[in-house]
Amino acid sequence: MSPRTLKLTIAYDGSAYHGWQVQPGKATIQGALATAIESLTGECLLPQGSGRTDAGVHALAQVATFQTASTIPTANFRTVLNHRLPPAIRVLSVEEMPDDFHARHSAQAKSYQYRIWRGDVVPPFLARYVTHHPYPLNEAVMQQAAALVTGEHDFTSFAAVDPDRALRMAEASDDETKPTNIRTIYESRFERHADELIYTVRGNGFLHHMVRNLVGTFLLVGKGSIAALAIPTILAARDRRAAGPTAPAEGLYLVEVEY
Repeated sequence: MSPRTLKLTIAYDGSAYHGWQVQPGKATIQGALATAIESLTGECLLPQGSGRTDAGVHALAQVATFQTASTIPTANFRTVLNHRLPPAIRVLSVEEMPDDFHARHSAQAKSYQYRIWRGDVVPPFLARYVTHHPYPLNEAVMQQAAALVTGEHDFTSFAAVDPDRALRMAEASDDETKPTNIRTIYESRFERHADELIYTVRGNGFLHHMVRNLVGTFLLVGKGSIAALAIPTILAARDRRAAGPTAPAEGLYLVEVEY
């Protein structure tokens, strides 16, 4: 019997983890998932995610795929994995997919949210899940700046150096498509919900630290350090130094992956 391709939709609290990607000697989401799968099926494999979330970043619906020779029904797979995973990681669903389905390569769009707490005091039960910024901000000009990144752009100015990606570019042969920093953003907006200012962004893909670098820049716009209308100039510079700092990890959530 040929192996099955399984798609896992996963939610996790990233506070205590060093991101998605497995790392020697460090607790990661991918590593915890691989350990749980091996304990269930006896297979040593590495589930592939739709993308790598950074240390401290959360997910409401990360997607991972792997192939297994196990015949365990998908509903039972989910139940047993949730018994064996740490409480901070939950498998929301397990689905059998066509052999050519891949969590990352098959993805058509992703959505992220970034939560900024604007009140003077952060409730203790939210402290690990929002970024606290009680200082004055012009939220209207932040909304104006956010809208200016929609469409297709080269987002080099908002991308952190990614060693793995640089290696892939160096190893790509002349007849292979080299990675590009061009991405299309379909939606980019801020919304106020009581004491929370929430940034939502949806696009066909995101670069390393891209969402956090966008938020860090928009915060400077809100403070008046950068003009909202400077965003196109920052994009055109294709230079990370032109944009703002990287916003903290704890406010960021991977919300949805579309296929």
